[in-house]
Amino acid sequence: MLYYLFDFLDRTYDLPGAGLFQFITFRASMAVIFSLIIATVYGKKIIRFLQKKQMGETIRDLGLAGQNEKAGTPTMGGIIIILATIIPVLLFAKLENIYVIMLLVTTLWMGIIGFIDDYLKKFKNDKAGLPGKFKVIGQVGLGIIVGATMFFHPDITVKREKVNPISGQELVTDSSSKEFYPEEKTLLTTMPFVSGNEINYEKLVTWAGDEYKKYAWLVFIPIVIFIITAVSNGANLTDGIDGLAAGTSAIIGITLAIFAWVSGNVIFSDYLNIMYIPNTGELTIFITAFVGALIGFLWYNAYPAQVFMGDTGSLTIGGIIAVISIAIRKEWLIPILCGIFLMENLSVVMQVSWFKYTRKKYGQGRRIFKMSPLHHHYQVKGYHESKIVTRFWIIGIMLAIITIVTLKIR
Repeated sequence: MLYYLFDFLDRTYDLPGAGLFQFITFRASMAVIFSLIIATVYGKKIIRFLQKKQMGETIRDLGLAGQNEKAGTPTMGGIIIILATIIPVLLFAKLENIYVIMLLVTTLWMGIIGFIDDYLKKFKNDKAGLPGKFKVIGQVGLGIIVGATMFFHPDITVKREKVNPISGQELVTDSSSKEFYPEEKTLLTTMPFVSGNEINYEKLVTWAGDEYKKYAWLVFIPIVIFIITAVSNGANLTDGIDGLAAGTSAIIGITLAIFAWVSGNVIFSDYLNIMYIPNTGELTIFITAFVGALIGFLWYNAYPAQVFMGDTGSLTIGGIIAVISIAIRKEWLIPILCGIFLMENLSVVMQVSWFKYTRKKYGQGRRIFKMSPLHHHYQVKGYHESKIVTRFWIIGIMLAIITIVTLKIR
């Protein structure tokens, strides 16, 4: 909203300084500042409200050191993350941008699902919360919305550079004078470790005949559904000890902000040899607000936590990360960038599968890990949770660097 106000003042009255709002970097910086202020200053008021409403977390006795002391800590703190993300976006982003709209819908959609789950646990005394099948239905619904938007919306396009038809090389070497084909609707996406680092989902349906491109959504939308479901569940599982999910997600968010900014800039995308995607630069405002909200939330969520994000926060975080990755066409980098989420997910799948298999074969279930998800395994081994969180953050930083490096590996 402030963007439109200052744009009007700049065009109509030539107000000094109003032109700054035309720069993505300026608006992204302001979004970070505002999200930090909202999360830290007003976050305390939200925590007090949750305490007043007796939104304390019920802790299961898992035999982990320090767990019982957390009983009564307010949960549903994901509200802080959601508000600290949405408000700066409404103030500083171009709200007609389809990518921004898609991320706002994602935030509210997943936030509502998580809120219902936390609400049932706290106010309806239902320890199970929202049944898993309804969570999956919600994730699938979001996947259909995002997948259909990416496939059908006319503003979601890619620009490809013209190459010499004989040599296959670029026509010019000066990035300021590059020649591009007109914007096109395509399902081209980034794929690490392959020639050109790109693949096209449309090629998966060539069996459909000459008009195969029309049917590419049959493959694309299920892939989007799978990614959103996997990442949101991974974030949900990672939210098990103080600061782990928020800190890990902030690292992922910073990496995605870099990708979004360079992907929407013709000069930097060319220099870094990254796919040029018009209009995605505006996503930088959303992502920086998101990162600021996560860091601000850490002010209260770092050990010892004064508030937990609950499913309101964890499902929302996972959904946002998944949709951003899909929007900037970096979804195949998720297994690397979101490696912490992947490890947490796999540890649960492996533990449950192995236990069921050994119980059926030997009559008694056996475990691979002392406890799952993975962070609890190290807690049982005697590591303090702050040490576990710090080491997971370090791994997350390493994975973020590796993710960036893979873009240069052919």
